[in-house]
Amino acid sequence: MQNEQGEFVDMYIPRKCSASNRIISAKDHASIQINFADVDTTTGRMTGSYTTFAICGGIRRMVSYQGR
Repeated sequence: MQNEQGEFVDMYIPRKCSASNRIISAKDHASIQINFADVDTTTGRMTGSYTTFAICGGIRRMVSYQGR
């Protein structure tokens, strides 16, 4: 929902999983959101913009890793 100025005023905006394209529910407490900074290829510096990836809990459970 938007107000008269065109700003979003909703309490919850649903996200979609970047890997499976499924909606991430509000109760999915295992989901993560990662922001990667975009880097200029010639200078190697951050450009000030970010690429965001959202991963749902179901996809995270499928991944095996060598952690503690």
